[in-house]
Amino acid sequence: MNLPLRTLGFYPNAWEVNESFADISRPQKTPQPVILTTETKTLRIDLAKTAIIIIDMQNDFCHPDGWLAHIGVDVTPARQPIVPLQNLLPQLRAVNVPIIWLNWGNRPDLLNISAGLLHVYNPTGEGVGLGDSLPKNGAKVLMKDSWAAAVVEELEQLETDICIDKYRMSGFWDTVLDSILRNLGITTILFAGVNADQCVLTTLCDANFLGYDCILVQDCTATTSPEYCWLATLYNVKQCFGFVTDSSAIIAAVRSQHNFRF
Repeated sequence: MNLPLRTLGFYPNAWEVNESFADISRPQKTPQPVILTTETKTLRIDLAKTAIIIIDMQNDFCHPDGWLAHIGVDVTPARQPIVPLQNLLPQLRAVNVPIIWLNWGNRPDLLNISAGLLHVYNPTGEGVGLGDSLPKNGAKVLMKDSWAAAVVEELEQLETDICIDKYRMSGFWDTVLDSILRNLGITTILFAGVNADQCVLTTLCDANFLGYDCILVQDCTATTSPEYCWLATLYNVKQCFGFVTDSSAIIAAVRSQHNFRF
């Protein structure tokens, strides 16, 4: 008897099963090849295996009432990716590239945060650090579900987007990010967000170490650190960890997709 098959898992890492049979061959995605220009090489990538990760575009890092501004940091540079991302994300959604928001969102009890990490953000123990309330609005610094940890309102999040909390500069440490990427069949990652030399770079480095192909989207990435940190980040990505492009090159590649086939 030919019994109907039911899907277990998430395409393309899915099985088709019934009580007597399991198809574990896993269906292949339909390729979406495009040609993408970067600063060092012209790439051929498959949009069907590509995702964009947007890192820490949150009120605490990018809003004038957020945590960085409270401790005296000029957050103007951190807001520069907003407009390029507003232009890029609809283009990527239109071709079904997963949009992943990777945000710092701590547990309320901070049980997974070490003293050393707390010290980075509150070196005297007397200031406003992780989990403390912002004096201006009472929001808990980088606390999951707080205003402080929310993505800035200028960037729209859709129900189809994927949201992942992180607890270190690298988004792969002690999170579900790698498992989700592998279930989605992702091999190429576009990186955006802040700060380029800290959370973006460390996440990108870990992605490279795990075997992902890494592309930094320069105009969708920024830092409040000194200029030499930004330049060193660009140098290291191109030299060691991947490629650097910009949103206009990605949009051009997406729009010309029909001109290329495997």
